[in-house]
Amino acid sequence: MLNELNRVIDYIEDHITEDLSLEAIAEYAKVPDFHFRKVFFYLSGLTLSEYVKNRKLSEANKDLLAGERVTDVAFKYGYQSMDGFTRAFKKWSGMLPSDVIKEKTHKSFPKLSFIITVKGGTTMEFSIENKPAFNFVGVSKRVPMQFEGVNNEIVTLARSITDEQKAEMHALQNIAPYEVVNVSYDADAKFMKEEGDLTHLIGVLTTENQLSDRLEKVPVEAGLWAVFPNEGPFPATLQQTMASIYAEWLPSSNYEVIDAPSFSFTKMDRQKKDYAYSEVWIPVRG
Repeated sequence: MLNELNRVIDYIEDHITEDLSLEAIAEYAKVPDFHFRKVFFYLSGLTLSEYVKNRKLSEANKDLLAGERVTDVAFKYGYQSMDGFTRAFKKWSGMLPSDVIKEKTHKSFPKLSFIITVKGGTTMEFSIENKPAFNFVGVSKRVPMQFEGVNNEIVTLARSITDEQKAEMHALQNIAPYEVVNVSYDADAKFMKEEGDLTHLIGVLTTENQLSDRLEKVPVEAGLWAVFPNEGPFPATLQQTMASIYAEWLPSSNYEVIDAPSFSFTKMDRQKKDYAYSEVWIPVRG
């Protein structure tokens, strides 16, 4: 995966003045669009579209310093109007394009290069599970996207589950893992930014299709799952495991993440405060 990422970086550089759609970039990389964008974000901290925009504006800054006219630079990098270019450039650099020409002020955003750094010789434990088609069934709610800390809206959702809903979920549960799971899907920002909302479901896994209107159902196709056990302070360890999966494990593995709900479960340690065993399940393709 690292070779594909660096090859795409070179492709972006070679076509920086063209209309670089995310689909075209992923197609060039010969990697599924969803998988590519997810790995890119966790490695770089930027969405692919943000990276392309930053590189375009950085090169535009160079051209302005070299004496090119603002109008020519705007159209060169794909802006359809001077106003659009001026707004984007000012938001990125804090300056107007004309100020760069007058004051010779320089701001740059360098080209990325991807490498994997091994930190402390640690390894990630994982297994690959092949599961039949099943359903998530449970109670869901739109909640704010949050990468760190306790999401209070999810806590509120958990507290809202009635005894009747709990009993029905327990009766339906018939496929491993036999735990109450947390499922996240339909994120406004496609899980690429800590903004907007996503749908969070608390429930169980079942192969049953008949359920009451007390619960909601999310069908999942048969396929492979990468399972990552982790243990430590909660929720920090769980959230760090999720980040490491995309930033370290996926780029060096032979698997691709697919566009389907991921899920996790957590078992709090009764003897240690804020300490838990968790598992993260990611849908993948081999």
